[in-house]
Amino acid sequence: MKQYSELDREELLALREDLEKEYEGKQALGLKLDMSRGKPGKSQLDMEADFFNMLNPNVDFNSESGIDCRNYGELTGIHEARKLMAEMIGVKDSQVFIFGNSSLNIMYDTVARSMMFGVCGSTPWCKLEKVKFLCPVPGYDRHFAITEQFGIEMVNIPMNEDGPDMDLVESFVNNDATVKGIWCVPKYSNPAGVTYSAEVVKRFASLKPAADDFRIYWDNAYAIHDLYDDRRDELPEILSACEAAGNPDLVFEFCSTSKVTFPGSGIAAMASSERNLEFIKEQIKIQTIGHDKLNQLRHFRYFKDVNGMKAHMRKHAALIRPKFQVIISALETDLKDLGIGTWTNPNGGYFISFNAMNGCAKEIVKRCKEAGVVLTGAGATYPYKNDPDDSNIRLAPTYPSLEELTQATEIFVLCVKLVSVEKLLEA
Repeated sequence: MKQYSELDREELLALREDLEKEYEGKQALGLKLDMSRGKPGKSQLDMEADFFNMLNPNVDFNSESGIDCRNYGELTGIHEARKLMAEMIGVKDSQVFIFGNSSLNIMYDTVARSMMFGVCGSTPWCKLEKVKFLCPVPGYDRHFAITEQFGIEMVNIPMNEDGPDMDLVESFVNNDATVKGIWCVPKYSNPAGVTYSAEVVKRFASLKPAADDFRIYWDNAYAIHDLYDDRRDELPEILSACEAAGNPDLVFEFCSTSKVTFPGSGIAAMASSERNLEFIKEQIKIQTIGHDKLNQLRHFRYFKDVNGMKAHMRKHAALIRPKFQVIISALETDLKDLGIGTWTNPNGGYFISFNAMNGCAKEIVKRCKEAGVVLTGAGATYPYKNDPDDSNIRLAPTYPSLEELTQATEIFVLCVKLVSVEKLLEA
């Protein structure tokens, strides 16, 4: 089959007519399908019903150290929960602080504290003329929303196959004191599914920031979210790398069980150096006496250790792996030879990143919506919702059923073809 760019105008016009008829047929179905967010599907949530049996009025509510988890106390979290989360991301339990149910909440509050109180004695950001954050793109829209809300200037950093463009990162961080942070999803990045290489992690750990209050915001959201036992990515542990490089305070690491147990009802944690955590505790102890220890205890008793978590994640993978395969198979079968799109085939995480022809993403998303398929908004994977190429689209396979996903993918592929033909006819 010819690539679309090789077709003459008459061939393109005939193809558009056929595609328009097919599209009208899809519209007539009146579908309402949602692929807009990376939410677990119902089958994933249903498999965890026994989670609620961990605590009941007849059980002991004491932690291993004898703390009654129904009462106040333990600002940094019960030890067994800290140990569980430390094992999940490969750090020491002494480096872990357990918060509430959302790592996004921790990240938001960490930026807010930096604005109000500074970082470990530095000038509060609100008193500075300019604050910048580096943003690997395409990236996580909710990261960008945080820094945008606080009026922080965001700088695009292109993503390579092994992580962010580190030449550019080093140039900014090491020479510009207004650069205070960088957003990172280092394993199975949102949306491209990229895992940072050992060399990239080493270069992050060896940064020499111009600003003493620069921190890497290391959102390790998909640490154990592997789709394949034989194709899992390995991410070097960043805190120990920073210690070895003489930069122990360089990282704020975030994680949660939101897509391990229940979104919005998991436990979330921050890992960092002793100096960073001690400074943060000074603010946190005014804000709260402690977070939900019953939920921490429930998680520990359910999983017992990281091996229990990994066994549980293999069940998740068995449910969502076929959904990824539905999309990848359709893209490979219907689009591979047409020259109108590229896409990722990740080994884990929750997303597939699709790059259409330049100038086509918004129209593809619009066409999909008009045919009953809601996708993440075009541009959302870039700061200020501004994709300069209008190309990137984030696909989220996990929430729909397999049947719904198959229908949604058919419509997506059709819209990619139709919009691409229209773009070529405009040329």
